[in-house]
Amino acid sequence: MDIELQALESTKTWKIVPLPKGKKSITYKWVYKVKHKADESIERLKERLVVKGFTQREDIDYTKTISPVVKITTIRVLMTVAIKQGWMLHQLDVNNAFLHGDLHEEIYMKLPLGVHSSIPNAICKLAKSLCRLK
Repeated sequence: MDIELQALESTKTWKIVPLPKGKKSITYKWVYKVKHKADESIERLKERLVVKGFTQREDIDYTKTISPVVKITTIRVLMTVAIKQGWMLHQLDVNNAFLHGDLHEEIYMKLPLGVHSSIPNAICKLAKSLCRLK
């Protein structure tokens, strides 16, 4: 969890500010997952901080949602072309992929456990997207 919080802070995902009058903050939760190797042994334990996006209201807290996905057919076509052309293929995993999406809305989240501030009534004003945010 400390590593996840460090990643969030190093990418400037939020700024700690006092909660403005008339604004509400959304809550968060920690999601834990055990990653396994092909032989079913444990590779690593993974955790991530996610917001409870279901508390957001359309046209008030957000205007549209976008979830870029790729169809498996597209991946197969690209792999076929690469093989036919003799191209090298490489796999890439982006750590903290959600942290790369800038926000244009004002979204406030309660301070996660482990994050401290001397500011009274402090919350996190999100500058970048978190998982499950609409």
